[in-house]
Amino acid sequence: MNPLPVDTTEDVAGQAAAVALLPVGSLEQHGPHLPLTTDTLVACAVADRVAQAHPVRLLPPLTVSCSHEHAAWAGTVSISATTLAAVVGDIAASLRAAGTLALVLVNAHGGNYVLRNVVQEASAGSPPTTLPMALFPGSEDWAAARGAAGLATSNAADMHAGELETSILLHTHPEVVRPSYTGADHDADDRPYLLTTGLGAYSPPASSGDPRSRPPGRAGVCSTPSPGPSTGTCGRSRPAPAELRRRSTTSAPGATPTSASTP
Repeated sequence: MNPLPVDTTEDVAGQAAAVALLPVGSLEQHGPHLPLTTDTLVACAVADRVAQAHPVRLLPPLTVSCSHEHAAWAGTVSISATTLAAVVGDIAASLRAAGTLALVLVNAHGGNYVLRNVVQEASAGSPPTTLPMALFPGSEDWAAARGAAGLATSNAADMHAGELETSILLHTHPEVVRPSYTGADHDADDRPYLLTTGLGAYSPPASSGDPRSRPPGRAGVCSTPSPGPSTGTCGRSRPAPAELRRRSTTSAPGATPTSASTP
């Protein structure tokens, strides 16, 4: 799957889609086993599945966002919440001027708390001065996807580079997953001051999850649209059973504006 749409201007004109999808990822450490672009790849996978099921316009992803909680690790790059909100606002204004009627932010990074406020403000406005927005998927969507795929962990326990994200990339982009995922587990369920201290205070290996325990036959999960010393995980990266690949589900790691979930 190519994360960049290849539509021409004539393609877009012919679609005349009323709703646009904007994948929002990040550029941050995901341990030694997953790439810095993990959240972007996940957001694109979710958006692509939604676009397959609905007549929407799929936009290229935002690849850098608010990853300040991962600043202690090499490779992480962030922009401010103000900048992210401004970029989304400018994109929405451009889409509105071109005739788009609504924008769905397909967010795969839990640290992008500001997107909730952006969506709230846009939805409270009055067209044509604002473009109505939605944020997908949420924590409930990810919890449902975990259940459907038979994953062993919860949103809270499998917070970063764990079972969920590793499973999705094993399914959609297996070539980017390093063999070290089998030893990247780290439990850090209790993270009361994550916003202040960053992930490093709770997960010296830079992770919170269990990407390791992979029984034979486990392959990967991508849910269906409802619509060195550093390992970088927080949770278990246990892929879903192979048979679930054929009936897998798509979403973006559920995130709440608390320390419980920051993929």
